[in-house]
Amino acid sequence: MKIDVYNSIGEKSGQMELPKKVFDRDPNPDLVHQAVISMQSNKRNVIAHTKDRSEVSGGGKKPWRQKGTGRARHGSSRSPIWIGGGVTFGPTNKRNFKMVVPKKMKKMALFSILSDKVRNQEISVIDNLTIEEAKTKTINKILTNLLNKIYPEQKKGKKRAFKSVLIILDKKDDKLIRAVRNIPKINIIDVRNLSILDAISTQRLIFLKDSIKTIKELSA
Repeated sequence: MKIDVYNSIGEKSGQMELPKKVFDRDPNPDLVHQAVISMQSNKRNVIAHTKDRSEVSGGGKKPWRQKGTGRARHGSSRSPIWIGGGVTFGPTNKRNFKMVVPKKMKKMALFSILSDKVRNQEISVIDNLTIEEAKTKTINKILTNLLNKIYPEQKKGKKRAFKSVLIILDKKDDKLIRAVRNIPKINIIDVRNLSILDAISTQRLIFLKDSIKTIKELSA
């Protein structure tokens, strides 16, 4: 499986072979669904919490004597049927939504997503992307020009319909990270940190040429 390689100004500079183990997988939507649900569950922060009768204040003394008052018997004002009492069957922060998916399954799910994106022409490869200074204006101009040339069909008049883009580096570049972080819909990540959620929630993936070699090594 070959793919065109572009330079930083959007011109074709050659082709490269994509590793079949990563980019030529059969679609497996069930596995992808399971992996995505598990990751979202593991990120879930349990906030909702209601106090049961052991946590509310008061209720240390029996409200009134057991018999002879003509009223119903009660042992504590913490009872759920009292105003200010505990809550029965309410949500608590002790709930556990953690789900475990083996690393091998996560890896196969990621490769399934990447393979699908290659078929839909949502992945591109560039040979290099460097800037001298960490300036948002500079990198924004480079990326806009690059994306307009790689995906010319996405133009709307003079303004491009900007899709979400993830730039995947082979190693951390602090200048690029600082320059890109203020541009909406564009993110940057090290290929070693590429997750299923990153890949599936972004419309366009741009790999640096060296990051393809790295992900091939990681798939071994």
